[in-house]
Amino acid sequence: MDQEGKSQEKGGISEALVRHISLVKNEPAWMLEKRLAAFALYEEAPMPKYGPSLAGLDLENMVYYVDPSVSEKDNWNELPQEITDTFEKLGIPKAEHEYLGGVGAQYDSGMVYHRLKESLTAKGVIFENMDVALQKYPDLVKKYFMTDCVPITDHKFVMLHAAVWSGGTFIYVPKGVKVDQPLQAYFRMNRERSGQFEHTLIIADEGSEITYIEGCSAPRYQASSLHAGCVEIFVHNEAKAKYVSIENWSLNTYNLNTKRALVYRDAEIKWVNGNMGSGVTMLYPSSVLLGEGARADNLGLVIAGKGQIQDTGAKVIHLAPHTTSTIFSKSISKDGGTANYRGLIKTSKRAHGTTSSLVCDALLLDDESHANAFPAVENANNDVEISHEARIGRVGDDEIFYLKTRGFSETAAVRLAVNGFANPIIKELPLEYAVELNKLITLEMGKGSY
Repeated sequence: MDQEGKSQEKGGISEALVRHISLVKNEPAWMLEKRLAAFALYEEAPMPKYGPSLAGLDLENMVYYVDPSVSEKDNWNELPQEITDTFEKLGIPKAEHEYLGGVGAQYDSGMVYHRLKESLTAKGVIFENMDVALQKYPDLVKKYFMTDCVPITDHKFVMLHAAVWSGGTFIYVPKGVKVDQPLQAYFRMNRERSGQFEHTLIIADEGSEITYIEGCSAPRYQASSLHAGCVEIFVHNEAKAKYVSIENWSLNTYNLNTKRALVYRDAEIKWVNGNMGSGVTMLYPSSVLLGEGARADNLGLVIAGKGQIQDTGAKVIHLAPHTTSTIFSKSISKDGGTANYRGLIKTSKRAHGTTSSLVCDALLLDDESHANAFPAVENANNDVEISHEARIGRVGDDEIFYLKTRGFSETAAVRLAVNGFANPIIKELPLEYAVELNKLITLEMGKGSY
């Protein structure tokens, strides 16, 4: 580490590094205790026995803490040009002025920019860098942080996250407040052979409404990198939360994110996820329906290209009566890529009157690509309605021929067909993000051949 102790120079994780991160951030004692407990669990925990192989992930030489050496700003012009150039290419300043209620931007392990509109501050909305929230609202953070939603005992990469987490987003929406404009954070992992472990904690109090949009990206390197963030969402009685995530990682990235929501009486959570780019993804947004009348909707789109395994899906746990869930998963495989759907619908003895449906659609663009579905249902109640439908198809010759007769090249025809396939997910995004995702899909389809 450098003399100021801000960044980790040598790879690997140790108790000394965990203590150092907490010291640099001037954290309360309880957070250090949680970090150390998680690190002890991590050292003993086995690697996951499900999903794709993680043999290429070099955890021993990973850099777990990369401080951008820039204090957080609320004025874009005060940031170094290297950082502003990176984010401006992603459209962050433009997005802030036009249609967002607030914006955060993280560069490697540190949040470098954060701003919330005064009109939302006046309503009591809190939108902070997670590190700052820990200093300003320690009791609120302690109540929710990695307790009931994602405990530190969950699995090996949650334990790792809890030990070395840095940055992220904290949102609290007071009772009855409806945030009309989305809040957004963008996470950029820019250093080779590094890990990013941002923590997102969203609390939607009773009767409130919030839409949060998260974007992620990284440049391509030869050495493996790791993204192991964590998202915890608490949707209290009669509240509504919508979480949108567009993740466009590089091929050397292992994307092992954990996302979960606790949903209370008559509350609603909606997940909208788009995943592409990473060499290996394991991501299964989960909803635990704790209150009567709670609802969860999950919409996911993944693109698996050459050298990529996208192992994604959703989990819904029904623990209360008259709860509802829908899972709509779409995948596109090309150039030998593999897309796996892995999900779970679970109903308890108390969850009578439950309704749950799962639709899994896979599109193959060539004979070398793969799509698999691994659905699981665990039902302890006879008074439920659960349906499951899985379809695997190809871009049809007749469809391509028809488009070619209308003047499209074969490549353009395939792209048009793919956009049509993805449209049910894209239309759930705010307009500007729908346009951006369409651009990303077009770029992704332009890689390789058909």
